[in-house]
Amino acid sequence: MTTAQERSVPKVQFTDAEAGAKEFPDSTARRYNYFKPQKRKQTHYEDVTVEVQPDPRHYLSQGWIYGFADGECGYPLTWTKLKAWGVDNPEPQRGVGSGGLPKDFVWPAHGWHEFRDPNEEWELTFYRYGANVVRQVNQNIDNARQAKAFAQWNPNWVHFVESHVGAWMHIEHVLGLYVFSHANRSGPTNMHNTAMAVNGMHKIRFAQDLALYNLTLTEEIEGFDGSAHLEAWNSDPIWQGARKVTEALTAIEDDWGESIFAANIVFEPLVGELFRSGLVQQAAAGNGDFITPTIVGAGEYDYAQRDLRMSIAMFEPRVSDKEFADHNKEIMNGWLARWVPLCLEAARAMQPLWSQPDFKPPRFEDALDRAKNRFTGILSELGLDTPKELNQ
Repeated sequence: MTTAQERSVPKVQFTDAEAGAKEFPDSTARRYNYFKPQKRKQTHYEDVTVEVQPDPRHYLSQGWIYGFADGECGYPLTWTKLKAWGVDNPEPQRGVGSGGLPKDFVWPAHGWHEFRDPNEEWELTFYRYGANVVRQVNQNIDNARQAKAFAQWNPNWVHFVESHVGAWMHIEHVLGLYVFSHANRSGPTNMHNTAMAVNGMHKIRFAQDLALYNLTLTEEIEGFDGSAHLEAWNSDPIWQGARKVTEALTAIEDDWGESIFAANIVFEPLVGELFRSGLVQQAAAGNGDFITPTIVGAGEYDYAQRDLRMSIAMFEPRVSDKEFADHNKEIMNGWLARWVPLCLEAARAMQPLWSQPDFKPPRFEDALDRAKNRFTGILSELGLDTPKELNQ
């Protein structure tokens, strides 16, 4: 009888990496402290958003860990003409044996990292908010179906909704997919990019709400033309001004700041709110429709209570920047001079819509004046002067 000879196999030895084995005063801490919170105590939003994107101008001593084929690295600050305090300071000089930083080096100021989304949006909050909105919209539509509420609509209002409320779906889709979602990779910090991505998803969800609503009305209202919005968007002169601006917003080159500023600060109050609040929500009830305002109102809330707040928090610090305020004001005034006339032209082209429903909303000129006052108030919050183009 023979016994098996024991094989000689190297034994596994578990060793601690030098850094991982060290103990620090906060080794057992359950919250992050590598950034300065906006308030006394950091929020969950800050824990999962702030400084997630590395930046060698702020604290990443080894430089960018990724780059592009053209030689640009990370998130170039040249992707907008706006500037924040400290962005022109040189990056630390690095070399073999330097340890990454010169002695007694102090990180340059980087004003972009001061931005915090006042809505504190991140993945969980976005899904939770979106689910609540969709649930509310679906409940309203289901209730209207059971109550046979669509049968109470005036015939002219049916045509208005199929053509013109449906046409607005195209604007939301284009802005969401080709403006905000496109710009979200270009921001200088993860806080900017997260906020822009959420803004884009608000738009895409609203466009989807309108598309599904269009399908529902096709089923519920006899003779409802679910494709009428295509003809309105492509050919109706009423919509060609808005279409011109919308497509121009997608053609902004190499400046995420202008994209967000032009869309949220100029286009939305002068055209978006004018149509949604100044027309649809004013006229619907008198024409027997209590459902459409709830759907359009959900999109209006996205902008008025969330996306606009984010945009003001994003741009106001640039206007009051301690080094680049004058530069940023000049840039923003140039954007206003370019986009305000285009948006006013688009708004005035929509004037015939106010006469189409049987039950008329308040006069177009009154609605436009309110839109201009709203726009002036936004500029005041940003510390910008009212452009002379607003008087046209």
